[in-house]
Amino acid sequence: MTHTHMTAAAALGAQRFVSLTTFKKNGAAVATPVWITPDGAALVVTTPAESWKVRRLRRDPRVLLVPCGRTGKVREGDRPVEGIGQIVTDPAEADRMAALVRRKYGLEHRVMMLVERLVAGRRRPRVIVRITVAE
Repeated sequence: MTHTHMTAAAALGAQRFVSLTTFKKNGAAVATPVWITPDGAALVVTTPAESWKVRRLRRDPRVLLVPCGRTGKVREGDRPVEGIGQIVTDPAEADRMAALVRRKYGLEHRVMMLVERLVAGRRRPRVIVRITVAE
């Protein structure tokens, strides 16, 4: 399948980093670079449970996704894709999806989780966000 024939979800899921935009109460957009993994027609993101993006998603599930670099820099001309983010509450489903993220990012994932634990002084609970995109 060529890039021009990929669905938006497949193209985004193939990226190493995606800028995930969530929205504040006042409508202001907040973009954060995240790891992303495909899961069928959906996309999967993991993030600390107490992060502001989780709070924003619980209030407003609208998201924008666009490929980016590790620091969140988006290439000129890349256009965001609209989607809906949902916090996964089923523990078995969340574990299955977390395994997809670990598999895709491997050693990089293990190192980042260790750094996160060292910085926080404890293991921070994480949530899985399932994103469906408008095709």
